[in-house]
Amino acid sequence: MTDAPDRIPATVLSGSLGAGKTTMVNHLLSETDRRLAVVVNDMGELNVDRELVERRIDIASSESEVYGLESGCICCGLQGEFENELYRLAHELAFDHLLVESSGISEPAPIARTLAQPGPVGDLYRIDAMVTVVDAPRFLDAFGSESVPGRSGPGEEGTRPLSDLTIEQVEFCDVLVANKRDRLADDGVEEVERLLRALQPDAAIHWTTFGRIDPIELLGTGRFDLERVRGSAGWKRAIEHHEAHADGHDQSGNGSHAHDSHDHHDHHDHLHPPDAYGVDSFLYHRTRPFHPERLLDWLREPPAGVVRWKGLLWVAGRHRQGFDLSGAGEQVRVSINGRWVATLPRFQREAYRERNPTMHWDEQWGDRENTLVFIGTDHDERAITDTLDDCLLTDREIETDWGAFENEFPRRPTEELVVGPEEPRLVPGGD
Repeated sequence: MTDAPDRIPATVLSGSLGAGKTTMVNHLLSETDRRLAVVVNDMGELNVDRELVERRIDIASSESEVYGLESGCICCGLQGEFENELYRLAHELAFDHLLVESSGISEPAPIARTLAQPGPVGDLYRIDAMVTVVDAPRFLDAFGSESVPGRSGPGEEGTRPLSDLTIEQVEFCDVLVANKRDRLADDGVEEVERLLRALQPDAAIHWTTFGRIDPIELLGTGRFDLERVRGSAGWKRAIEHHEAHADGHDQSGNGSHAHDSHDHHDHHDHLHPPDAYGVDSFLYHRTRPFHPERLLDWLREPPAGVVRWKGLLWVAGRHRQGFDLSGAGEQVRVSINGRWVATLPRFQREAYRERNPTMHWDEQWGDRENTLVFIGTDHDERAITDTLDDCLLTDREIETDWGAFENEFPRRPTEELVVGPEEPRLVPGGD
């Protein structure tokens, strides 16, 4: 592989539809003295954003070049075309910096992998910064303390709500640009910044109006670190906080309702970010399975005041499988995380535990557990905890064949369960 300094630096702009990415690209073209190769991705057959950027290049008499990829997303459907274009640009065009404007419905992580992993493209480029542009007023409307989280995108089978995607774009970045500052009062600015900081504690935050920003904040930053970005989301920090303190607890009894079904409130952690964030979070941890029907009913109505909730589920009726839960806005998605270690053959189970001596282990249930993080601005922790506890199996239910409960949760890794106000439904996973 070529040494990193010899590879071409790349900045990737992600952000919701209408956040102001194209306006920001045009501003960068006007203000920077770098020769940019700009790749613009648009879902439509006509790449309107590319035409707008090309017009700006003509007006500015810039030496930069723009290339379009349309009728799909570079994070999935157009990934091959994206890689081919990046390879061609590096060999046919002389430029100082690659700037990628992804479509408003693209996930940033797959784009980062394309640029960062060793191979024909990764050997030519190095990621300088993953930038997420946020429409600040819309973000406040969707996730602020006075709002009720709602779906801001289509909800047909195979699609993801844009509120969920917006959260993921915020979580996977090292630079956040909160655009449209002129449309918010000072208290709105403070609340948006608190929310952004809670979701992504490590990113640099810049406020802009009409996408005007000093190019030095986005080009040549040297901020990107793949491992740090992967682990910097607020919900991951909360999980790590819990795990860091796990050694000080009795894992055989802490939170286990098989041993103590009365005291529900002593088995979760209060996770308070720094006061400057103005956002609270807590972790719900239980070693008893959820009743599938009661849990589905609970998931249909997201808890008030919560911006993000995510974690690991143990559901009765799925003896072998643990589930990932991801919620943001009105809709929740549940997918298979993998097989519980407790269900492996004994020699495999013991070998795994030897390699992971600090892992959670209950003498009765093994590694099965429910671990959920809630992040919000004005949520009722006790009410969330009590209502979730009501969804757990009772003593009488757990004495029955709890592995035989009928339920709608996924059976295959290729499936995801989507839960919202409508009836729960299984859709193809990984969409």
